[in-house]
Amino acid sequence: MIKSTGGEKMAVIGLTGGIASGKSTVAEILRELGVTVIDADVVAREIVEPDRPAWRDIVAYFGAAILRPDRTIDRQKLGQIVFSDPEKRAVLNRITHPRVIERMRELQEAAVTRLAGKDKLIVLDVPLLFEAGMTGMVDRIWVVTVRPETQLRRLMERDGLSEADARKRIAAQIPLAQKAARADRVIENEGTVAATRQAVERLVAELRGQ
Repeated sequence: MIKSTGGEKMAVIGLTGGIASGKSTVAEILRELGVTVIDADVVAREIVEPDRPAWRDIVAYFGAAILRPDRTIDRQKLGQIVFSDPEKRAVLNRITHPRVIERMRELQEAAVTRLAGKDKLIVLDVPLLFEAGMTGMVDRIWVVTVRPETQLRRLMERDGLSEADARKRIAAQIPLAQKAARADRVIENEGTVAATRQAVERLVAELRGQ
């Protein structure tokens, strides 16, 4: 849906996928095409900086052992804990998701203001768009997909994980096939970066044409 606001056009796209599906590559292509991209991963790091409310809640629950010497959260240590324990992962999500959503809304509103007088195409780059219940913030959903075996291999290579640990992290998210079934557009990312770029360019041209 393209919204009309005082003669201007605006569309908010939710970009998501699975871990190691190539969503970040798609987001970077969008930026190169001049699209405003708001990155939930950046926001998630911002809200857990030392002494912020989410940081205090996380340390209170998980203990100081998850901190580095500079008092930042050791994401690898925390990840090992939460991806092995669904209950603890749920606690972490309850601490972080509302704060991420609040900050994403602020950044989205700021982007709309900044783009005043222009047609607005804003992309919310959110790995857990479905899991965090953020679909109501967007007009359309684009899902980046790869085959399960590709996802597993890329994750192991990217993060240096064992197959067992990689499978745990993939299993913590809604399966890619289910996300794709709920998407308005699916971006296949099995091929080259050039092929992915062509697919993204077509989607952006489609929206801008509307």
